[in-house]
Amino acid sequence: MRIEFKRRLALLRLRFQLPVAPKFECPVCQYTGPFLPFTATIGPRQHAMCARCGSLERHRLQWLALTTISKQVDFSKMRVLHFAPEAFLGKKFAGMFRSYATADIDPRGVDYMIDLTKPLPFAARSFDLVYASHVLEHIADDRAALENIRRVLAPNGIAVLPVPIVAKRTIEYPEPNPFEVGHVRAPGLDYYRRYEPFFRKITIFVSEDFSENFQTFIYEDRSHWPTPEMPLREPMGGIRHPDAVPICYL
Repeated sequence: MRIEFKRRLALLRLRFQLPVAPKFECPVCQYTGPFLPFTATIGPRQHAMCARCGSLERHRLQWLALTTISKQVDFSKMRVLHFAPEAFLGKKFAGMFRSYATADIDPRGVDYMIDLTKPLPFAARSFDLVYASHVLEHIADDRAALENIRRVLAPNGIAVLPVPIVAKRTIEYPEPNPFEVGHVRAPGLDYYRRYEPFFRKITIFVSEDFSENFQTFIYEDRSHWPTPEMPLREPMGGIRHPDAVPICYL
């Protein structure tokens, strides 16, 4: 409720700036208008949040990637396992797929409490799609997690496994960083090469693949990195950074 109030208040403020505030289109809920700023634990981002559904840049890019692959596969026949589920995506997924289950290491609000590095409580080939957005950057033993995901995927199954791209090359941390919500690494695009031993094909969608009307870029000043809270991050030039979504095929 508090987040919803903040979103409405920010939208009200933006409406007074409509002559100058850029307008975008949300592919998730079809809202058209200004997007709201969003302040994460590491700093503020402009044009980040849809004022209606709350989707962020990564969610819109992931939705566009899913829309693209839906032209090649029949979602209505797919069994889906969604890790760390976003509520607004869960509502969409529940009506899109043959079956839909949620999981997280935190048992609140999900069907299964699961540690992705431990054996999963499902038979092999139980799911046709596994969706885990911004999860693997929290897991030190990511290879064990990838092996577990592969085991529960059916033949020709798909895994959607994006992480935040916040470095030119992946930087591993010696321990989880509490100022980054427990991240154990700062992933770069090279991180997705770790997926290659587990899948036969990986297609990566990036922000540039879709219309700028959908606003899937990260507007964030990264020039001041590293900081005392993020001592291992390296500075990145520019204030607009592309995101990426890997679609992994078994």
